[in-house]
Amino acid sequence: MFSFFRKKSNPPASAATPEAPPAPVARQGWLDKLKAGLRKTGSSIATVFSGTQIDDNLYEELETALLMADTGVKATEHLLHDLKRRVKDSKATDPQDVKSLLIECITDLLIPLQKNLSIGEHQPTVIMVAGVNGAGKTTSIGKLTKHLADSGASVLLAAADTFRAAAREQLAVWADRNTVEIISQAGADPAAVSFDAVSAGKARGKDVVLVDTAGRLPTQTHLMQELSKIKRVVQKADATAPHEVLLVIDGNTGQNALMQVKAFDESLQLTGLIVTKLDGTAKGGVLCAIAREKPVPVYFIGVGEQLADLETFNAREFAQALLS
Repeated sequence: MFSFFRKKSNPPASAATPEAPPAPVARQGWLDKLKAGLRKTGSSIATVFSGTQIDDNLYEELETALLMADTGVKATEHLLHDLKRRVKDSKATDPQDVKSLLIECITDLLIPLQKNLSIGEHQPTVIMVAGVNGAGKTTSIGKLTKHLADSGASVLLAAADTFRAAAREQLAVWADRNTVEIISQAGADPAAVSFDAVSAGKARGKDVVLVDTAGRLPTQTHLMQELSKIKRVVQKADATAPHEVLLVIDGNTGQNALMQVKAFDESLQLTGLIVTKLDGTAKGGVLCAIAREKPVPVYFIGVGEQLADLETFNAREFAQALLS
């Protein structure tokens, strides 16, 4: 799970560092879902290794398969170069061995994206969440709220998507489901709601304030400017905030997701990503493209609509699921 900690002053010298808890059994079930979700992507790549020879044809077919999976030109070139080096060094002769080496290549490429979301250094930790309409932003906030609450964090939600009643109502449902408080004002200025929420979070001693911003496309300049305004106003309530700026992206959108990461990062300086809807996608290679071209950490990935379908990102697990 993600890192959740509270800073304590002057711990006793005899205090022992607690051992990390064992991985929950439920994680394996989730990994099975991830493998199933990435099957469309993985099967097109895995068929490349069904032959008996390691030759130029294999690499050409692999290049095509990676590009079709929206791995992107830069990441594909990187992976092929790395793979050929590993094949040469290991003296591999079986295409299945090449498949195993590709898993290692993808793992190493994705490792920089693997990072835990840490809560506790600031109180409250202010997390601003952005994303285009339809990416699963508000649903992801609800799932993230459950992760935080299950870890013992007190959470306050800010419904800063003020002009879309359905968004406020949806967030209110998640607040009720997770038994957390919510700041919501119909028709109010999104930045004002965010300011009020951060101020309330400080006054009430909350661990986390999660700000749900309005969905928008990066091409909508005036709306992107509004996001920047929210960030500036939040800083007036807490000079150190926001402590995390997350972007929710739809894994089905492939290279368009990479474009969104670049655009939102330019406006907001992203600290992390939540990648949704990886179930049934043929474009799961987009994480490789992100790793090569805009390596913003991936905190969580989602493979369904259930609360338990959002999990922490692990580079090796993803690479193995991708080629299982």
